[in-house]
Amino acid sequence: MEGRTPLMTAVYKHHSTAAQTLIEAGADVNAQDKILNSPFLYAGAEGMTDIVRMCMKAGADYKVYNRYGGSALIPACERGHVETVKALLEDKQFPIDHINRLGWTGLLEAVILGDGGPKHVQIVQLLIEAGANLNIADKDGVTTLQHARQKDRQRSSASSKRRAQNKHLV
Repeated sequence: MEGRTPLMTAVYKHHSTAAQTLIEAGADVNAQDKILNSPFLYAGAEGMTDIVRMCMKAGADYKVYNRYGGSALIPACERGHVETVKALLEDKQFPIDHINRLGWTGLLEAVILGDGGPKHVQIVQLLIEAGANLNIADKDGVTTLQHARQKDRQRSSASSKRRAQNKHLV
């Protein structure tokens, strides 16, 4: 595909060994293709922790953003890539409170788009332990804590409805 570097191609195809060889040879981990993916950003979104670590070691620029104005952390949080989130948070210089064009941080995406399962719960815990700001609000002024409470109420309500429906089946 036009505009795609050999490293970007290797990352898109999940070829870690080829990516490592190219990175060690000096390939640019920040070079973006036409849809604004870079090897670092795409590896973060796909949960390719080994490539994320290689890119970080090779000088990943944390101010290079994807087409949504997001960092590698934001889609990793949304998609439940726990090990990738851990790797990114190891660098204390990583901007954990970066806000994308949708008005969301990694923490907001984990709460809003996450399924509430163990992976997303762990990611939320990791972000809080790393110092993520719980008071950053989305574009509508709703904070992470408010979103979490709302999702919890929705889950409780759905659970109560299922229990009531099941009683009628007995």
